[in-house]
Amino acid sequence: QVQLDESGGGSVQAGGSLRLSCAASGRTFWRYDMGWFRQTPGKEREFVASINWRSSTYYSDSVKGRFTISRDNAKSTVHLQMNSLKPEDTAVYYCATAQKEYSDVRLDQGYWGQGTQVTVSS
Repeated sequence: QVQLDESGGGSVQAGGSLRLSCAASGRTFWRYDMGWFRQTPGKEREFVASINWRSSTYYSDSVKGRFTISRDNAKSTVHLQMNSLKPEDTAVYYCATAQKEYSDVRLDQGYWGQGTQVTVSS
């Protein structure tokens, strides 16, 4: 059974930084894309960043240059370093992984974490 456990959310002032982590268990980690998505009340969940099994990274335009996604295959963990945070980054952030091996998590989100709140005040 695949399980994703997120940590690292919290409250920060604009311009500050936070680091989110997501620990995965239940299968061979390195074969699967990992991603971060976020959602605010009344809006659809949106893509933030992803890292594929080759460690190629992808970002939404809204976070490019400020956020960095990375993975540690030895620890089955993915991180999202968020710098220069803005109030519009306030959301619940979800970790996701693809259901199929080598599948793009931007298209295939087979499993989700429980979400972690990030609040950025101005």
